[in-house]
Amino acid sequence: MDVELNRDAKQIATDWLVGLNAALHTRDPRQLAALFAADGDWRDIVALTWTIETVSDREPVARRLLEAAAAAGARDFAVDPDRHPPRDVERAGEDCIEAILKFETAVGRGAGIVRLRRSDCRAGATVAWTLLTTLEELKGYEEETILEAAEEPAFERDFHGPNWLDRRRRAARYEDREPQVLIVGGGHAGVTAAARLKGLGIEALVVDRMERIGDNWRKRYHGLKLHNQKHSNHFPYLPFPRTWPKYIAKDKIANWIESYVETLEIDFWTRTTFRGATWDAAQRRWTAQLALADADGAGRALHPRHIIMATSVSGTPNIPEIPTLDRFKGPVVHSSKFADGAAWKGRHAYVFGTGTSAHDIAQDLHGNGAHTTIVQRSPTLIVNVEPSAQLYDGVYYGPGPVYEDRDLINISVPLRMMKRAHRILTDKARELDAPLLQGLEKVGFRLEFGEDGTGWPLKYRSRGGGYYFNVGASDLVARGEIGLIQHADIAEFTTSGMKMKDGRSRPADLIVLATGYKGQDYLVGQLFGPEVARKVGAVWGFDPRTQELNNMWVPTAQPGLWFTGGSFAQCRMYSKYLALQIKAQELGLAPA
Repeated sequence: MDVELNRDAKQIATDWLVGLNAALHTRDPRQLAALFAADGDWRDIVALTWTIETVSDREPVARRLLEAAAAAGARDFAVDPDRHPPRDVERAGEDCIEAILKFETAVGRGAGIVRLRRSDCRAGATVAWTLLTTLEELKGYEEETILEAAEEPAFERDFHGPNWLDRRRRAARYEDREPQVLIVGGGHAGVTAAARLKGLGIEALVVDRMERIGDNWRKRYHGLKLHNQKHSNHFPYLPFPRTWPKYIAKDKIANWIESYVETLEIDFWTRTTFRGATWDAAQRRWTAQLALADADGAGRALHPRHIIMATSVSGTPNIPEIPTLDRFKGPVVHSSKFADGAAWKGRHAYVFGTGTSAHDIAQDLHGNGAHTTIVQRSPTLIVNVEPSAQLYDGVYYGPGPVYEDRDLINISVPLRMMKRAHRILTDKARELDAPLLQGLEKVGFRLEFGEDGTGWPLKYRSRGGGYYFNVGASDLVARGEIGLIQHADIAEFTTSGMKMKDGRSRPADLIVLATGYKGQDYLVGQLFGPEVARKVGAVWGFDPRTQELNNMWVPTAQPGLWFTGGSFAQCRMYSKYLALQIKAQELGLAPA
């Protein structure tokens, strides 16, 4: 019997942590390097570096970790007895020990995860495969402490004075003070950031141009639902009710955001357009210009110290230059303006694009009796919504630890390990979906499976789209019930449709451009000027230096400018670290 397999996971992790504490204390890089596998990764989220970064391989990890731990005063790493105990799990095809940690820094308390491969242990090397360090809370500024200090008296003594609602409305108007943080965009990214900031005692104002809170979901196309299950999409502090369906409809999400804002008392101005802002380096604050529809378009200037852009990683419609399309005299609408297909029964509709919105809109048009054709512009990843698309979330959100621990496990996966795991999962998904994929290829649909076969999650993180979770539209395409043509086969557009390169003509009554959205960096130049755009650079997509998303949830090269966005899960998890950094800057604990 292999004695190593019977060694207690907690004891192995504890022994490794003894070595870590000793190496950090002596500041010996060789001693620290010996604790990591040659292909080890260390990911830090705010705890030791005041940013988010990943360092790979033994010697670089040891050098950077030693430097950062010394600067942060990191010490007392131990297995956290109050969280899910160390256990044996499989990650990226490897049997390993996974242990949740706690530690101290000069200003806060940290949480982390270490993984040690069983194969390394059996070979006589108890070395870390991956290490995560995160900032859990700031000492003296814990959420519970702040919220208790902010509590109102139990009873009002002046029954004729302003009550809770009066004070709430007055405070939300910001007539006598400035918000510390201005959040531009009132979708799930904006309100989760505001909720986290409020929990730390930071006054944040959310502004959105929509008429009603939640309209950025409510006014999207009729049949829209989330394509991943509710268990990965909860909001901070208030998880969705257990009675909710697995796949949540857009109007349900819209109403939830509205109720979330009310329940958590988030300051939110609707019908308010952010016109732009300039930075005052001497005062270290912004002058932000707002247009208020409720004041007949009158402007108002605010002076927050921080602006968070929460306009989504896909907020501005991308309208590509399509040669000769201007000749077509029928309606051409971007997917963001498409409502439903009821008006197009019996008519010819073409949907340009093969991502999620394109397939959903095509399915809606087909269901309403339109003669529908998808126009494919580039190869696309297709995966059945069940079970294949859910394989990726299932690794971290299946049965087991409580939600907070599962979120920590999720963010503990460095990019290199994630790619390895996702290749395995994508191979499994392709096996499960083989009949569908073969049917699509037979009708000429061009498939791809992500960079190096890593599947849809990394496509989302790199470009924000390029895939479809099949909920029926791909089956319709494979059966020929929804038509398919390649964009390259179109010779030119005419007033009433298009002419193909083979000489055939195709009539069209409607063209929908499901051609995606521009990234947040597109807005930076428009709203903050070209110099700020140049300083900040790319937003979203991976930075090869840090192995992290560009400028997301971290300080940017422009002081006081932050970005948030992404999936519900990303916003739930990373809004915490965004808020902690802003709180630390406000307290003078972190570089500003």
